[in-house]
Amino acid sequence: MFFDGYGYHGRSFEQTYRCYPASFIEKPQIENGDKIIMPPSALDRLASLHIDYPMLFELRNANTERVSHCGVLEFIAEEGMIYMPYWMMENLFLQEGDIVTVKNVTLPKGKYVKLQPHTKDFLDISNPKAILETTLRNFSCLTTGDSIMVAYNNKKYYIDIVETKPSNAISIIETDCEVDFAPPLDYKEPERTGPSRPSKAPAEVPEAEAEVEPKFNPFTGGARRLDGKPLKQQPPPSSSSGSSDKQANVTNGGSKSGAAPSSQTSTRQSQGKLVFGSNANRAPEKQKEPVKEEAQKKEEPKFQPFSGKKYSLRG
Repeated sequence: MFFDGYGYHGRSFEQTYRCYPASFIEKPQIENGDKIIMPPSALDRLASLHIDYPMLFELRNANTERVSHCGVLEFIAEEGMIYMPYWMMENLFLQEGDIVTVKNVTLPKGKYVKLQPHTKDFLDISNPKAILETTLRNFSCLTTGDSIMVAYNNKKYYIDIVETKPSNAISIIETDCEVDFAPPLDYKEPERTGPSRPSKAPAEVPEAEAEVEPKFNPFTGGARRLDGKPLKQQPPPSSSSGSSDKQANVTNGGSKSGAAPSSQTSTRQSQGKLVFGSNANRAPEKQKEPVKEEAQKKEEPKFQPFSGKKYSLRG
């Protein structure tokens, strides 16, 4: 049975066409879905048949035995030609002008689909499931093994159809379908490092470091006068340990016994007290000779008023 010169036969629709991308008909919106544009003669033939709606078709590349499924958007193509999304041509390994077989089919409603993005960028979207749900509204069916294109924010994301249930090709029109995601193709699991066993050697290192650390010695800084004048006697630098000072004094013998008390008193002043003004050198003298100071006080003359010389203003 022939219809308007084209080889439509039997009670089903099956015809071969030359395929071209959507850019040839200036309808870029079909790139965001899975619908094709067919010639008007196909509509006349489909209307005469008792087919199930919505209209779904099987696309087959006889050279590579690749199969996919799609819906139809319009019947305005030239006779003998169909227009389809470019990503669908890539799935079928078709070039511009290649022959493709179109056959009407009935697909079960989908219950489950597993998707796998090509890159991790798709998961960086704030709400990838919402974007995917919006995009799939432009699709009528899904086929296992296909790669669909999702356009978002001026960027194209490709997603593989890994698994579909209850069959390898399902209809997603007016159905509740469970969606699951597989890890992206470029995803790499972080390397797992084994638990480090505690060793005795690292535990001994902090103990040795603790022994080397010097203890805190208060008031070991240099002395300064408030009036800015230099000190008459500079305090000796304090040593990190008191035992080394004691050993040095013992080895030096009695030749340095006289200098030891003065150095000890100066270190006591610098370490234990804050001494201001010129009384820094007089403090030890007061402690050593209290008797002499009392004698000096007794010898001081008493205050005698009007004992100075007189002068004349006339000169």
